[in-house]
Amino acid sequence: MVSLTEAREAPARQLWDEINGVHAGMLGIEGSSMHMQPMAPHADPKTNTIWFFTRTDTDLVQAIRPGTRAHFCVVGKNHDYHACLAGVIEARRDTAKIEEYWSSITAAWYEHGKDDPSLILLALHVDDAEIWASTDNSLKFGWEIAKANLKEDKTPDIGIRQHLSFA
Repeated sequence: MVSLTEAREAPARQLWDEINGVHAGMLGIEGSSMHMQPMAPHADPKTNTIWFFTRTDTDLVQAIRPGTRAHFCVVGKNHDYHACLAGVIEARRDTAKIEEYWSSITAAWYEHGKDDPSLILLALHVDDAEIWASTDNSLKFGWEIAKANLKEDKTPDIGIRQHLSFA
């Protein structure tokens, strides 16, 4: 269950915690005709970077040029948290990050393990994000919907929207 208090008072910390709590989100290149694709994130809040393992021969990697921007969208595991992050993305082989984030799940995708020649990391350097945190309390939700339906100028108060800038 997402904390609305934390969404108000510490939205950046909550964002990184939520990213680390999901198995995958949707990653896409800005301005491309490619659809967003599911990718497993590895968040590094100290550098505002999200790392992804992938292969050098993917369409996503082939579309990246210097300065390319991307979006990464996340839905929290309880479906009460949504976020869309944006920033510059780059493909690079960073052995320290490979070592840090390597797992048996990742190993299943690479025949030669950490030394697989097709292994590459994507680094999304997040500079902008928007979050939406909503209540999962059905009584509060019902009460807010009822109030909104009784008053013409009332909208339900069931969550928080925050804009975050990391630049």
